Amino acid sequence: MPQTEGTEDDTGPHPAESSSETSIAVRILLFLGVLLVAWGGAIVLWGVPGLYLPALALVPVVWLFLLIVSRA
Repeated sequence: MPQTEGTEDDTGPHPAESSSETSIAVRILLFLGVLLVAWGGAIVLWGVPGLYLPALALVPVVWLFLLIVSRA
């Protein structure tokens, strides 16, 4: 019996699901790109402090992320 679209045995991705996942991935990549460009601008404007201060500010965020991941 040939399978038709939308049956219970259908495990393949649907076009709507694929496009929404792609949209989320694009948004994340754009956010990371803007973040890196902003960090590069801080380095250009303020030199070495512009390099290490954003990284220092992200230490508590990464620490919290590691705590959440280790508890899950």
